[in-house]
Amino acid sequence: MNKNISIIGLGGVGGYFGFKINQANQKSLQHHISFIARGKTYEIIKEKGLTLLSQEHVVKTTKPDILLQNITEITSPDLILICVKEYDLEQVCKQLKEVISENTILLPMMNGADIYDRIREIIPNSIILPSCVYVASHIKEKGIVEHQGKTGKLFLGRDPKYPSHDIDWVINLITETRIDFNFKDNTLIDIWTKFIFIASFGLVTAKHNSSIGLVCSDQSQKKEAIAIMKEIQLLALKKDILLDQNIILNTFEKAASFPAQTPTSLQLDINSKKEHNELELFAGAIINYGSELNIKTPCTQKIYEEIKLNY
Repeated sequence: MNKNISIIGLGGVGGYFGFKINQANQKSLQHHISFIARGKTYEIIKEKGLTLLSQEHVVKTTKPDILLQNITEITSPDLILICVKEYDLEQVCKQLKEVISENTILLPMMNGADIYDRIREIIPNSIILPSCVYVASHIKEKGIVEHQGKTGKLFLGRDPKYPSHDIDWVINLITETRIDFNFKDNTLIDIWTKFIFIASFGLVTAKHNSSIGLVCSDQSQKKEAIAIMKEIQLLALKKDILLDQNIILNTFEKAASFPAQTPTSLQLDINSKKEHNELELFAGAIINYGSELNIKTPCTQKIYEEIKLNY
């Protein structure tokens, strides 16, 4: 049965995974795929299609069945991939409320430990699949996404509120697109494992305008990162999310695999005074969960205030 699938956000994540879904569907024509794009991006994709520069694909361009400029134009969606920046999430969800049904499945392909909770607060009844992604891709120019390094990977799980809801067709869809993915009934451990890395290194590099390598080698910065990780550990434990007991060591080993001068996206955004950034996604989530769960998060609070003061 044909499904209506929409991809919102054609940045590094939405462009990479949306390209794969649409290109696979062009061969099978099983589903109706729509992309949401605006301005110059809309014009380029309408004329030339979405381009993905990646060694994984010989054919670099795919044209969507349907190209829309606004979320409100989506009709009868069965699956929506939410691939926007976190500071756009609330606004996107408010618009989605007007076009989805209780049977619409939402797949937020975003960083952050609190994404599911933030969507659920606005959209109380639809199916939301908690997920996280690993992919080294970015917008090269409007309508063109560049992918480098390892194949992107998607981790997703069942909706904790509706664990028995049938999502087999979504799993089949992802399988058919040859996206590298890992499906688990509960994927919160994967989400928080990534969060402990991106939040701690993001906040410390943003504060010091440093790099991943410096956080590993400078004892003062390393101490701050460890303190943030320990606060996240306590939050996860209170939420019954059992992270690996060696999570801090594992996180630094992961960091050591990056070139020493690698920046973080939060560091780049903060130190270039970008209008929007993901400070609330990292520090805000830790502080808010701490308040909600009655767990003190003084290190995160201190760094958050220092970054805000100098921003």
